[in-house]
Amino acid sequence: MVRIVPLPESLAQAPFTVYESRLLGVPPKRLRAKDLSDGGRLIYLPAGRPLEIMERARVLAAATPGAWVSHETAAVLTLLGLPPWLGDCASIHLSKPHELPRVRRAGVIGHRVRCIPGELTDVDGIPVTAPPRTWLDLAAVLPLNYLIALGDQIIRIPRPELEQRSEPYAYKDGLRLLIRQHPNMKGVEKARLALDEMRVGADSFPETFLRLALADARLPEPELQVRLDPHDPRSPAADLGYRRYRIAVQYDGATHLTREQQSRDNRRDEAFLSAGWAYFKLNADDLAEGFDGAVARIKRTRIRRM
Repeated sequence: MVRIVPLPESLAQAPFTVYESRLLGVPPKRLRAKDLSDGGRLIYLPAGRPLEIMERARVLAAATPGAWVSHETAAVLTLLGLPPWLGDCASIHLSKPHELPRVRRAGVIGHRVRCIPGELTDVDGIPVTAPPRTWLDLAAVLPLNYLIALGDQIIRIPRPELEQRSEPYAYKDGLRLLIRQHPNMKGVEKARLALDEMRVGADSFPETFLRLALADARLPEPELQVRLDPHDPRSPAADLGYRRYRIAVQYDGATHLTREQQSRDNRRDEAFLSAGWAYFKLNADDLAEGFDGAVARIKRTRIRRM
């Protein structure tokens, strides 16, 4: 029986390129051992183990000089969120500058684009389009309401204690400049329309969809993150509402299922109700029907309180 020489620790459990193996002095014949499988041109994989998206993105970018992760894959790696029909990541999106040939490899969707300084970042060492550029790249494939919702996530004020950042990914003026810098990109006109409808204050896609549903019903634009006492930064806040009519609306998604969050939510709910506000608490069932029933109830309540 032929003894398989152990690989260097950094290569033993992850996909790697032939370049990486050469740098570590791995003999070419070692790459033909049964504990490795061929991952395509210049790539080797641990045999018999499915790869996570991060692993696939890392090794494919490393095996493609001049390329970076973009489009849907970039949105997943930077945790921006995507519609369910785009989030399966069966293929990795890689972009290259126009002067380089398009990436042609199994499991990759290649793009040739114009990219200017500042539009790339990295995720755990992987070159990736920064969220503002990812938003613009996706303008061609996302429906307008999703593009607005994704944009709301890019311009929202983050929660430093949860996200380890204190500034939004971009401000609207910065996105407006980004659009001007890429006037010929596919989807750029849709991006302009989306930018006009984006607002700071939505913490999730459903909150944006709710706001847009209210607008479609010809209701006034709601205040986002409406505080019971606008002068007290510690006062309970609902996702959106109409202070004039004392109407508050809260969307409770999956993050509201923990005991600690439910306890905070209960205190918030009681505070609004005790202050005489009409309080609507919505969930995934309301989202599934496009908020039609919720919007109708909010409309009736507004009329009664006018």
